[in-house]
This record gives sequence, C-alpha cells and structure tokens, in this order.
Amino acid sequence: MDGASIFPGCVLRGDVAAIHVGRRTNIQDCTVVHVSSSDGPTWIGDEVTIGHHCLIHACTLQDRSFIGMRATVMDNAVVETGAMVAAGALVTPGKRVLSGQLWAGSPAKKMRDLSPEEQEGFMSTVDRYAEHGRNYREAIAAL
Repeated sequence: MDGASIFPGCVLRGDVAAIHVGRRTNIQDCTVVHVSSSDGPTWIGDEVTIGHHCLIHACTLQDRSFIGMRATVMDNAVVETGAMVAAGALVTPGKRVLSGQLWAGSPAKKMRDLSPEEQEGFMSTVDRYAEHGRNYREAIAAL
C-alpha cells in the first residue's frame, strides 16, 4: 500500500478473504470495499482511482483504472488497466471492462473507447490524491 490513500468514511472489510490495495491508489470518501466467501478476494492494483461512495465487491481493478463516483463493481468483474467505469454505473458480476474502454449505465455497458489523452489524464487524479494523502498523513503526525 505504499503511498495509497484511504479517505474518511471508507470501509474495507476483508473478513472472509483478502483485500489488496496497490501503491498510489486512492479510495475516496465513503467507499465500501468488501470480499465474498464464495467469490473470494478484492484486488485493487497500482494507481487506481475509486471515487466517492463506490461499492467494490470481490472484483479486480487493474492498474491505472478509474472508477467514477457512486459506481458499483460486483463479484468476479474485472476492470482492466486504463479502463473507466462512469459515475453511477453498475458493473454486474463477471463482466470485463476492457483496457481503454468507458462503461456506463445500469447495468453498465461499453459506451466508447477512451482517447490516449483521457487515459493519461487519470494520472493527474492519482497525483493529486497522492498529494492529499501525504498532506493528511503529515497533519496527523504533527498532532
């Protein structure tokens, strides 16, 4: 979890399987990350952005993926490197969001391909939240 940031109000509950959170990943306020006794762990890669109020359940979020606010990613779903799930989307169990795609809706489906510039733009959010996380850690350490 080197440089990862888990913001206020989040719940990460790995009671029956493991949760992995990669380096420089940000999990924003009030997100719930959970696992499943039947479908297993939740694996979140490096430099992933998970927006406010998401539900991430027994799935895989590969490196540099982006999950919009209030999105839900369900059991055995995979969001590949450089893919984006739009705000409010519901990725149903077992779906695979391919690298470079934007999925939206409920249930979510492919809307379009992302441009290379959009995918590169994910890193500005990662950088900004890594800085927020450092600032919070420093402020707490100073108390």
